[in-house]
Amino acid sequence: MVKLSNGGAYLLGGNEIVEVSAESEALLKNKLGSKYITKEEAAKNTIAYGILEEHNTSGNMEKLQVKFDKLTSHDITFVGIIQTARASGLEKFPIPYVLTNCHNSLCAVGGTINEDDHMYGLTCAKKYGGVYVPPHQAVIHQFAREMLAGGGKMILGSDSHTRYGALGTMAMGEGGPELVKQLLSQTYDINMPGVVAIYLTGSPAKGVGPQDVALAIIGAVFGNGYVKNKVMEFVGPGVASLSADFRIGVDVMTTETTCLSSIWQTDEKIKEFYDIHGRVSEYKELNPGEVAYYDGVVYVDLSKIKPMIAMPFHPSNVYTIDEVNANLLDVLHDVEKRALVSLDGKVDYKLTDKIRNGKLYVEQGVIAGCAGGGFENICDAADILKGKFIGADEFTLSVYPASTPIYVELARNGRLADLMQTGAIVKTAFCGPCFGAGDTPSNNALSIRHSTRNFPNREGSKLQNGQISSVALMDARSIAATAANKGYLTSATDLDMEYTSPKYHFDSAIYENRVFDSKGVADPSVEIKFGPNIKDWPKMIALTENVLLKVVSEIHDPVTTTDELIPSGETSSYRSNPLGLAEFTLSRKDPEYVGKAKIVQDMERMREEGVCPCEKYPEIKNVMTAIKTKCADASHENTSFGSTIYAVKPGDGSAREQAASCQKVLGGFANIAKEYATKRYRSNLINWGMLPFIYEEDELPFANGDYIFVPNIANAIKEKATEIPAYVIKNESSIEEFTLKMGELTDDERDIILKGCLINYNRK
Repeated sequence: MVKLSNGGAYLLGGNEIVEVSAESEALLKNKLGSKYITKEEAAKNTIAYGILEEHNTSGNMEKLQVKFDKLTSHDITFVGIIQTARASGLEKFPIPYVLTNCHNSLCAVGGTINEDDHMYGLTCAKKYGGVYVPPHQAVIHQFAREMLAGGGKMILGSDSHTRYGALGTMAMGEGGPELVKQLLSQTYDINMPGVVAIYLTGSPAKGVGPQDVALAIIGAVFGNGYVKNKVMEFVGPGVASLSADFRIGVDVMTTETTCLSSIWQTDEKIKEFYDIHGRVSEYKELNPGEVAYYDGVVYVDLSKIKPMIAMPFHPSNVYTIDEVNANLLDVLHDVEKRALVSLDGKVDYKLTDKIRNGKLYVEQGVIAGCAGGGFENICDAADILKGKFIGADEFTLSVYPASTPIYVELARNGRLADLMQTGAIVKTAFCGPCFGAGDTPSNNALSIRHSTRNFPNREGSKLQNGQISSVALMDARSIAATAANKGYLTSATDLDMEYTSPKYHFDSAIYENRVFDSKGVADPSVEIKFGPNIKDWPKMIALTENVLLKVVSEIHDPVTTTDELIPSGETSSYRSNPLGLAEFTLSRKDPEYVGKAKIVQDMERMREEGVCPCEKYPEIKNVMTAIKTKCADASHENTSFGSTIYAVKPGDGSAREQAASCQKVLGGFANIAKEYATKRYRSNLINWGMLPFIYEEDELPFANGDYIFVPNIANAIKEKATEIPAYVIKNESSIEEFTLKMGELTDDERDIILKGCLINYNRK
């Protein structure tokens, strides 16, 4: 089904893979003769290399400085981004910037504050020359596919699932500060990423959908980091067997592998997609060169992919549906054991009670968003359900088309009526089911969803209140088959049926009549509308000579998601209010964090006012006395006081910058990790002036509540030190030395940390 190469490989003529070894290298030389080229030369023949080369401004393909063609954000990220850019001197959007409203679009929490954010976005689009997509028109990524993507282009989005590779667009999801840099005509700085071939052969069986293929790939590569921070390049003869919608459905889920980006070879089916949407001029045929070298290969035999299910609580926790049904008790027991880690044992989580008459019963089905809300997914689901009924028991089914044009076409071709006659509810374009703001199941319920993630609490439950439900990810077709079976888990391949595959017709007037498009023309006379919840970022100081960190949270889960660092759901209404949102930091993982961080922040406030914190906090006197035995010059005048957290592998999941900024707003000066789950989380730390320390050993020299003194840190950053001497102070008196590491930083990143944050770096 899916297997991985042990190392690099050549792709010959777009079809033949030759894995690299001493024997194969000699074989390759003999086979190609005068056409033979080295790995280094062949690596330049990937599609990814060509696109990155066209967008790199550094002149050095090892150290990229990328400028993107377009930007896109949604309504729980664009306020913070624009506020940051405004504080840094923004006058006009230098490239097309689309502000969609698909996350807080229900306006159901916090009074006026969600719609206030929308009005902020509309007036900023007018003032600075952007595009504003009103609520319920389209989810961010569907609008980008329909109206922004272009062959060979690059798009940066402030959402982790910014992936348009199937359309020939290399897109990346990053935290807000990286978009701020683009708005200020700065660059996205990365080392040249590795490129891994996703080599497709065969064609999917009837009833197998894009989510099935995606989950099979995620299951094979997430745990071993095979594609982490690399570009996934989809090639091979199997690509031609997939429709544009199918490719899009696989592509959007590449985020869950922790790859940096994705790109696909393109063909007439992609050209037709652009033609349908009235933008055929944006199509570009993309293929790797005759001899291309990849850093690895993921072999995917599409004909062997079966309907898949990702059980709670991660997209990589995958099984075939047949496997689950055949080994139901064993699988459910295994998930319950994993839940002990994911849920910290805070609730009594059970799945085995879902077994009814020897089958798995689920209470909810959802087909939604950028992953599930595509035209083909919904039409196939409607075909499966036509003439059937979901029943009058607990099971419910909600369907969210990804854009109003898709919704309208479903109405015109009758699929909308077919779905609603079954008992399903069809709703407007909305991302809520993906992040806990829509279709929250009942306590202890299990939901099956064609959406992007199934992290703990991401469906809306709250552990701190004793509420727990969970999500399993599946393809729309098997969700529909389960719905037709009134909630009993069913694989779509168990059904004997024909799919009608109606043609899609895009109605451009839907957007023309409703979306505000400045055409890139700014109007400085427009006054921005500020609701009372929209706040400026608080003042942040530059890095001092030394720092004293107090460990205020210690997390030993194998992976800590951004949802656990700052929850999604109803807290999203406060994304425009840095102080208000910060109150929720780590609330689902460590409810004591905020209180502990605020005490350290109070110490720093006193220090900045010229008062030694030891007058209010006697423990500091003992700590400073211990420090002076190692660094006689240390004092509250040259040593700032900040908090830090330790997590084994933080930052999996969302691009949300608030996972880092909320810590900084509460006085966080650093993170310490064994490794960082994603590049984007580490970048968010840096852009908010936080030190991204690494400590790779399993046994920690410090514990929650200890102080860590890092002398001469400012000079260490300036001097590009990779190993940082530090001291742990235990029991306010004993002091022991240990070493922290600092990964590679660009010159700009070092300057951002030294100045305290990106706002300070850019402030004129």
